[in-house]
Amino acid sequence: MVCYLYTEAGTTIIMHPIITPWRATSVQVLGDCAVTAPDRAAAWQVIEGNIARAVGLIEAACAAADPPKLFVLPEFFAQGAPLEMSVPDWIELACCTVPGPITAPLQQLARRHAIFIGANQFERAPEWPGRYFNTSFLIDPAGEVILRYRRVTTAAFPSPHDFMDDYLVKTDRHEVFPVVDTKLGRIAMIPCSEINVPEVARVMMMQGAEIILHPTNGPRSAASDAAKIARCAENKFYFISANIAGPIGFSADRSVMGGRSRIIDFNGEILSFEESAEQTARVSAMIDVEALRKNRIEDSRPQSLLRSRWEMYRPFFAEASFYPPNGFLTEPMRHMDDTEQLLSVARGRLVEVGEKAGGRLGKHLF
Repeated sequence: MVCYLYTEAGTTIIMHPIITPWRATSVQVLGDCAVTAPDRAAAWQVIEGNIARAVGLIEAACAAADPPKLFVLPEFFAQGAPLEMSVPDWIELACCTVPGPITAPLQQLARRHAIFIGANQFERAPEWPGRYFNTSFLIDPAGEVILRYRRVTTAAFPSPHDFMDDYLVKTDRHEVFPVVDTKLGRIAMIPCSEINVPEVARVMMMQGAEIILHPTNGPRSAASDAAKIARCAENKFYFISANIAGPIGFSADRSVMGGRSRIIDFNGEILSFEESAEQTARVSAMIDVEALRKNRIEDSRPQSLLRSRWEMYRPFFAEASFYPPNGFLTEPMRHMDDTEQLLSVARGRLVEVGEKAGGRLGKHLF
């Protein structure tokens, strides 16, 4: 493929290696919850059992006639959700580093079959004591962890936004919303309901993302279903979503089911879908990155990236602040209830914006 970069100095021709279409598979796997275990040893027996189950499904898919080049596993597939457990207790019970004991079996599997594996875990980071992250990661065919995204928009868990000033000192801004260039295309990861946040997907597209891997662990949701299609069509990327099989992690009584894994193309068309919540690797489709790249540089309808007018939006984003940053700058969050004061600030700011807008509209309409 030939791309043309237009600059004030002239036109630069950039040659990209041709990427032949390849197969991706979403692995819908059962996940038991480590939070039910009485201690760390028992919790890690649960975690190791979950990982073994996922490895078995990937092994079986790799033995098929047309094996995938890339697999995606669900959010919380290994540890389950912490439910109401405090941050320090959850770190002690089930969290670990990336790379670490959860990635290790997947790294071995990736090397064995020369595949990419995208997955998710709760990460304990030694450089940030007292905190954990909802972290999505990508392993390449050499068994290396080549991408790590720590979820920013979260209600129940700590976020880099909670101590943004310190986090950005130690973290390059491109690593905050990372995109990695691979032989399959440019890949990024967005977990679960963060797909409902348009800005996250937009920033990743702006950094070149062509394929979004979506580890998720959630119930049926018409709003989220619509968001998945919208994000693909408005940003022109492929979307490979793997939900948990059986009960979702936040269903304490195990009554709310997962399922509905899917793969969507860059026009918002569903290529593969699994309605049931059963354990399966049937959600599989071919990914044609060259077709995506061709589409992106066309003036297509109804939406075209060529016609995006970013400059008009920037002043509004520069002024926007609802949920306050650095809410846990000096002391880590200890429990999700600690966020109530921050939510109160966000509510107040939203009300203030509404009142100001009402005043502006009132002068013109009444």
